Amino acid sequence: MLPFFFLSKQLPDALIPTIPGPEMPLACLTDFRALAQERLPKSTWDFIEGGADDSFTRDDNIAAFKRKLFVAEHRIRLRPRYLKNVVNVDTRTTIQGEEITAPICISPTGFHCLVWPDGEMSTARAAQAAGVCYITSTFATCALEDIAATAPRGLRWFQLYVHPDRQLSKQLVQRVESLGFKALVITVDVPKLGNRRHDIRNQLDLKLNLLLKDFYWLKERTSMPYFQMSPIDSSICWNDLSWLQSITRLPIILKGILTKEDAELAVKHNIHGIIVSNHGGRQLDDVLASIDALAEVVAAVKGKMEVYLDGGIRTGNDVLKALALGAKCVFLGRPILWGLAYKGEDGVKELLNIIKNEFHTSMALTGCQSVAEISQDMIQFSRL
Repeated sequence: MLPFFFLSKQLPDALIPTIPGPEMPLACLTDFRALAQERLPKSTWDFIEGGADDSFTRDDNIAAFKRKLFVAEHRIRLRPRYLKNVVNVDTRTTIQGEEITAPICISPTGFHCLVWPDGEMSTARAAQAAGVCYITSTFATCALEDIAATAPRGLRWFQLYVHPDRQLSKQLVQRVESLGFKALVITVDVPKLGNRRHDIRNQLDLKLNLLLKDFYWLKERTSMPYFQMSPIDSSICWNDLSWLQSITRLPIILKGILTKEDAELAVKHNIHGIIVSNHGGRQLDDVLASIDALAEVVAAVKGKMEVYLDGGIRTGNDVLKALALGAKCVFLGRPILWGLAYKGEDGVKELLNIIKNEFHTSMALTGCQSVAEISQDMIQFSRL
């Protein structure tokens, strides 16, 4: 047994967190977070990482998978099954009829050029290489034509904020459809921008520093600052969905649903899918963590549409828990920007590879040979 004085001198060094350098392989998604923070200006980092108000929901999204940081009645634990043949674990699945290599895709986040020079083009190439879906944001800083051209075989959906000028929105929807985007994702939880204190303190004004190239294209390619366009329509409601359905043949997905009431309305309005999401905790603080809202939404749709989850996914086990609770697929937001800030396309590819490998391991260690075998029997809600 080592003497106490030896332990007291050695343990602190061993417990000091280290930021992985070029000589140290990246082992998990949070390793990318440390490197991204090191590389980005403080105002950009705060814009990416910041939440609304006290950031309770932002942090709870992650904690809800483990229930380590906050007081809660239950925590989610796995129930592995052994002595099952897992020699050939298959992580492939489909979303909206399109095959992906794993149920781990990329959420819509804007302004990728803030963290890497060619922004969304790098993200699109990484998604194509990984064989997963990339939801491109309305607030992309690369032209949609360039994104489509740089990854022509990639599966892409488009996230839309409906513009007060419906003709502009119609032209944009028709444009993305002509470019080969396969679904239209309507973000429903931003009738007004959330109260993001970090951005206020940093006096961050993206409106004055960035151009929204896709809306400029619709305005005869003139340079028009974003703030002059007031691009989010606060009046959009359920009855407007029929108008959207009339202008496109693309399946429509609603992003930001958290309750059974809204899920039931989505079914009533013939929506094709729901992304359970609280906008990464950036909109309304003190709402449910995404994973805590998932089961209610899944139960409400009764198998009539696919349900996905966005928010708090950091490990392969998190992916498995979400699928066990009924998600068809999960989407990553902030981690993708960490990978992009670290090494552009290669950083995003490396990050996706790590979490896909983790998910493969999670499946094998719980006795699942295919994604279809993942069920609610594999999880347990245990009391703290």
